[in-house]
Amino acid sequence: AAHKIRFRNVELPALRRDALVPGGADRLHRQLTRGKISARDRISLLLDPGSFVETDALASGRSANPGAAPAGDGVVAGRGTVGRRTVFVYSQDFTVFGGSLGEMHARKICKVMDAAMNVGAPIIGLNDSGGARIQEGVDSLGGYADVSF
Repeated sequence: AAHKIRFRNVELPALRRDALVPGGADRLHRQLTRGKISARDRISLLLDPGSFVETDALASGRSANPGAAPAGDGVVAGRGTVGRRTVFVYSQDFTVFGGSLGEMHARKICKVMDAAMNVGAPIIGLNDSGGARIQEGVDSLGGYADVSF
């Protein structure tokens, strides 16, 4: 019998699939009907084709309800190239908690900012956020401090 990799009682392929549309198909459809494009599509339009390497795609934020925190925590982050030059990028996903910044969301942004600084590459932030994630309280505000520092 084939072995299935599980994480928090969910099969890994299902997690990866859900991470591609973390806010769900309905929220993505609403974004598209408003003339907005997804966080992933913004990155795809910006970077050279096939160059994007995502960081922490399955990371999720804190939630009082296990399984309620979507993979990626509302931000797509990683590195790629523009004109064959390395850049680091993050794109906030409004379909996940209105793009609000939570603790893990901030950590992902800080991770790519640090990586960019370490190699001397530019960082590009594509913001689409409703502000701080109030459900996470002071941890969300601390995330803003970390991103801004």
